[in-house]
Amino acid sequence: MAQTNINIRMDADLKKQFEAFCEDMGMSMTTAFNIFAKKTVREYRIPFEIGAEKPNADTLSAIKEVEMMKKDPSLGKSYNSVNDMMEDLLG
Repeated sequence: MAQTNINIRMDADLKKQFEAFCEDMGMSMTTAFNIFAKKTVREYRIPFEIGAEKPNADTLSAIKEVEMMKKDPSLGKSYNSVNDMMEDLLG
């Protein structure tokens, strides 16, 4: 089977960590990506769960507050500069 090259952009620190992991597992990054690709094609799915943490109650409340302020700007404060905001916050 013919081989081909691919290029992947990745955060430099993540690359170093992934290289170290692969080395600890006794394989190269190329081998790891090939394992991922083969399993993905064979199962026709991403072979692991992808998700995010649900926002906690405080975060949900803040999101709702921002949504309300977008609908009615009079519900919140606005500032012309960071200095104005900091002066208001620090008193």
